[in-house]
Parts: sequence; C-alpha cells; structure tokens
Amino acid sequence: MARRSRRGVPALLGGLLLALTAGPLQAAAAPAGVPAAEGSGMVMVLDASGSMAGKDGSGGTLPQALNSVRAGGTPIDAARKAVGAVVDAMPDGYPTGLRVYGADKPKGCDDTRLAQPVAALDRAGLKKAVAGVRPKGDTPLGLSLRKAAADLPRPAAGSTGTRTILLISDGEDTCRTPQPCKVAAQLAASGVDLHIDTVGFQVAGRARSQLECIAKAGNGQYYDAPDAKALARQLQRAGQLSADGYRFKGKQVRGTATRGGAPGLVPGQYLDSLGPNEERYYATDLDAASAADFSATVVPPSGAAVGLLDSLHTRIAYGSGGVCDSTTGLFAQREGAAPLTSGVSRIPTQSGTGSCDKAGRYWLVVERKAARGSDATRWPLELTFHVEHPLKKGVTPAQSAPEYGAGGKDARLPDTAPQDVTGGTGFNDARTLHPGVWRDKVLPAQTLWYKVPVGWGQQLRYDVEFANEPRIKGSRAAASYGATQVYTPFRTPVGNGTGEFSPHVPYTGRSASLSMGTVPVAWANRYEAHPNVRPVHLKGDYYLAVTLGARASQVAENPQVGVVLRVAVLGKEKDGPQTGASVAEASRRESGPSADVGQDSGGGWSTGRVVAVAVGGVGVLLLVGLALSYVRPRRRPAAADGAADPRRGGSW
Repeated sequence: MARRSRRGVPALLGGLLLALTAGPLQAAAAPAGVPAAEGSGMVMVLDASGSMAGKDGSGGTLPQALNSVRAGGTPIDAARKAVGAVVDAMPDGYPTGLRVYGADKPKGCDDTRLAQPVAALDRAGLKKAVAGVRPKGDTPLGLSLRKAAADLPRPAAGSTGTRTILLISDGEDTCRTPQPCKVAAQLAASGVDLHIDTVGFQVAGRARSQLECIAKAGNGQYYDAPDAKALARQLQRAGQLSADGYRFKGKQVRGTATRGGAPGLVPGQYLDSLGPNEERYYATDLDAASAADFSATVVPPSGAAVGLLDSLHTRIAYGSGGVCDSTTGLFAQREGAAPLTSGVSRIPTQSGTGSCDKAGRYWLVVERKAARGSDATRWPLELTFHVEHPLKKGVTPAQSAPEYGAGGKDARLPDTAPQDVTGGTGFNDARTLHPGVWRDKVLPAQTLWYKVPVGWGQQLRYDVEFANEPRIKGSRAAASYGATQVYTPFRTPVGNGTGEFSPHVPYTGRSASLSMGTVPVAWANRYEAHPNVRPVHLKGDYYLAVTLGARASQVAENPQVGVVLRVAVLGKEKDGPQTGASVAEASRRESGPSADVGQDSGGGWSTGRVVAVAVGGVGVLLLVGLALSYVRPRRRPAAADGAADPRRGGSW
C-alpha cells in the first residue's frame, strides 16, 4: 500500500477550506424530525425578572441567523432572539415548552407560569410566547425549577427518555425558599432521566456560583454567556444536546447485587440502570462449544461530572469465584461524561479443556466505579448478549491476522470531495458509512455514531479531522479534546492501547486529527492474546464513535464544530472464514484495495492530513488517559491450554 506523503502546503490549504466550509452554523436548517424517546422533552425556564429589562451591555451583535441585536438592547431582547434560535435549530416535533418567572408581578415569590406547554415543537407558538414576556418582578428560581419538573412528560415504567430543564437567568434567586440547589438535587435524584442545564447571562460572583451549583446538583452543565452572541450559542448547544440524546433499545431487566436471584439472559438486548460504585449480576446458561459476547454501555447525561479514573468494569464469572474474562473502560478525562462501553467474551479454548469450556451457569457482572465528587445519579445501562456457534465440522478457519499491515498509520485514505452525513445518537441508530469522505458537525460534549460494513479478510481504517474554528474572544480555556473509538459488531471497543493509534487528541480550535482502525477480520483472531486483535473475529458492522469534549464550548465560537471522516475498508472480502476461501463476488467487481481510495478531486476539503500538536499539560493529561483508558483482563483462558496457537499469523 502506498505511503501517504507529508504535504505541508496542501494540508494548510485544506485546513483553510475546512474552516470556511465548517463556518457559522446558526443559519443551518433544523434537522429532520426523529421520533423522541417516550418520556423525552425539554422546558426552557426564562428569567423575566426586573433585571432583564436593563441594558445588555454587550455592544455586540447576535449571529446573522438571529438578525442581530442592536448594541444597547436589553437582556430580554437578546433572550427573545436566542430562544428563537434554539427552537429553529431543534428537531421537528421534539417536545418543547417555555416557563417564565418574574413576568406578571412587580413583587412576588410565587410569580412563575407555564407560557407554552411541553408538546410537539411549535416554533411559532414558542416565539409568540417569548415575545409577549415583559420583565417585572422577583427571581423565584427554586419554585420555578420545581414547577418545571412537573411541566415535563412523566416517564412511563421502563422509559429511557431524556427530560431537560434549561434555565436561563441573569441573576441569583431573590426568594429564600425553596433553595434552588436543594431543589435541583432533589429533582435529579428522583430518576435517571432528568437533568438541569443552566445558562448564566452576564453573571458573576454569587449569581454565577448559584447557577453553577444548580447545574452540578441537577446533573447538568453550566454555560456562561457574557454577551448576546454567547447567549444564543450556548442556548443552541444545550437545546440540541437535549434533543439528540442517546436512543436506547432493549428489554427491561433488573440486575441483582449478588448472584442469587440474578435475572436470566438469552441472546438479545437489555436495559437497566447503574448507580455509582454499584455492581449488577445477570445469569445465563452456556454450552461447551459456543462463544458468548457481552457488552455494557452506560450513558450519563452529557458532560456529567466524572473523575479521570471513573470506570465501567465487566467480567464473566463462573463457579465459586472463577473469572473467564474481564475488562475495564475508563473515561480518562475530567471534562465531563460521554457514553462508555466495556465488552467481554467467553471463548472456549481449542482443546476444549479450559476452565471456562464447560457447559453450565455463567454470570455477566457489571460494575460502575466513581470517585468522590463524581456524578451521583443512576445512569441508563444498555446490555447486549450474542452467541457465536462453532464452525461446521471439517471447516478449517483461515489463520489469524494480528498485524495492522496495510491498515497502519500510513495507509492511504480517500481524498474525494466530502458528502454530508448526520451521525446517529448511539449504537442503535448509527449511520451507515461506506468508503469515502464524509462531513458532519458535532457539539461540545456530544458523541456521533456511525457504522461501516467490514467482511472476512478486510480491515477498517479511518481518520477523523476536527475543523479549524474561530475561537471565542477573550476565552481563557486552553484546550478541550477530540476522541474516537471503534467497536466490533458485538460492541467491544478495540481502539485503545493499540500501540498503533491514539484515541485522543487535544483540540484548541485549530485543526486536529486522529487515526484509527482494526486488524483484518479473521475467525481465528479469537485465539490471539492481544485485546485489540482477539475481538476482531466476526464480519459485520463495525461502529465508529466521534466525541468532542465539553470544554470546547469555552473554546469554539460556533455552536457546532465541523468534523470530517475519511473511511477506507482495505482488502478483498472473502466468501467465508475458512482457509482458502474465495474472493466474494462484490470484491471481484472491485479493482482491488485502491478502489476504496479516492483520488484528489480538488474538492473543498483538505487533501492532506492535519497534524495535531499536543498543547502543554493537556497533551500530558491525554497521554495519561490513553495509557489508562482500556485495562484488559485479570484472567482469560489460554489458547490450547497455553500452547502456541498454530493458526496464529504473527505474535505480539
């Protein structure tokens, strides 16, 4: 495979084009409506107290899509236009409402009302409601939060929807009871599906501290808006994150704290919830010959507080204390939570005499570890369970493929003009990509999901490029991060600690890129010891996740950041996993691996790679996170009782 050359000038020009193409996004059309999960919805709680009638003091303007706010306009003028920008950017039909406080009386701690009920998005109705707001009175934050929670749809039993209170305020509470932070904590503790985001408009001191406290206690994020432009940007981010939350799928199940009474699992997909430092057991009966693959995914609210070493641990237990396989996935950063997945497999040895080769009862054990100060609420948990039956008698699998080879860092990737794509919210609605160049937009604290079909003998290889974006003027934030991960068809992450690729890169607003990929898919990879080879033993859809850190909201001026994916599937697909398998008909129609790689079309995107440079302590932190981000088993069965596997194609 040809090596990609280091082309400084084309890369620079490409970066400039990247910045231009991924410029201001406020004027973009609202995304197509996707049915919201049952019980989902958002209510904006708008400060209409007397202080909102004052001058906004920004001396600046809102983005073009907001038709601008003249210098010297009032805070309520800016808020009206910002709310309009939010509803224009929300998906069609997403349940959205508006509550206001301080709008009806010159004084009064009971002055809060629902101006627009939470229902399928009515853009005209919401804009009309906020246009009629006239600031007058006090700031009853605590009462308004309590009422807002009641405004949202009540979740049905087993619901996995997301309910959001989005509070916009320019000052602190003027009513002593109920205390806003205590109310926020009570509401967040009432279920796994409610969180409170706050936006502070030109606040400082005690007012800002109180809004930060509400967000932290309410399992949400605080967004700072020093002027009208920032208010529009931060409101749009918060609203879209709420509407684009992870879409769950599965049968409700409730794990137990011990093996006794653990619910029985059959192959399928399940939903549960998991609290901090809690362990859950699930039982299943396995035969002696089939492989069993499990995954566990926790989905915290975007940006929820996590520690560097907060983790999700999975293991397969058997007998009185045996462990077949165990894995720990770590957040490896402190900017805020993102979806986290851990996968484990029970794979019988070739000899059939290993300790985990017997038919009988096994347990999947899922544990969430959290440091003091990390988010204390329960998180939704999605489980999958697959069974792989052995090959037919007499079928000899092709040798394993543990080396990256042509799919290493220097693999040549497509340079064609990008196609627009919208990533999914999770595994269940991941967007299918084929080899080529794809362009999307990502919010701070958001993860986008894609999937790529990969056949026997093929390997996935891709780059992720984060756009050069204008920075917020006066921002003191040094950097955030960009990340990517690749998962097998049964959701085992295989992109950490490879020695070939890094899953993190610092993001400062300048162009930054990541490379990622897998080894070739081979049935016999299951007998390899390396954690990034062993799971790559089944053809199917391989998942790509792309994350932008929460702190990017303090770095990038535009609400979203442009992102480009250059995707290649290398090698000719084989008809099956067996040795000597012929090339599949689809691959015979291709001209070879180079057919997956487009030539430079002169399109509006970079034709060369973007070289990312670690910045100060952030780079060090990310390197530490990389080293710790994926800790593999304490114990696993050896191939052929520890003997060398004759089918191995190499060694580690």
